[in-house]
Amino acid sequence: MAWVLTLLLLAGVLWLAIGGDVGGTVLTGVAMLSVGALALHGTLLRPRLSAGPGGLLARTVGGAHRYSWTEARLRLRTTRRLGRDSVTLEVESGDHLLVFGRIDLGEDPRDVLDVLTALKGQALS
Repeated sequence: MAWVLTLLLLAGVLWLAIGGDVGGTVLTGVAMLSVGALALHGTLLRPRLSAGPGGLLARTVGGAHRYSWTEARLRLRTTRRLGRDSVTLEVESGDHLLVFGRIDLGEDPRDVLDVLTALKGQALS
């Protein structure tokens, strides 16, 4: 959807530029670049978190990080903001803390934690 919105904003930029609306062109161009950057980020860093028998692989802007099952601590964090509960999955290992939300995981973090806990149990047994 972000790529589609980027293309629509590009069409808007071209339309406004042809019409001579400089202010609208600049504002729409900034919106187009912002949405395009988010689309690129989402495309390049997918999947954000993957798991296997050896442990976890987390992809971030800084690169890929591998964590063995013995060094990774998994937990859910629930925060309440503006009257809404938000659940995130935290992966902690040493000095690193990675926080994944529903959009990052593509699933409810509770369900992901259940799957990861089962994988960790199988790998460590």
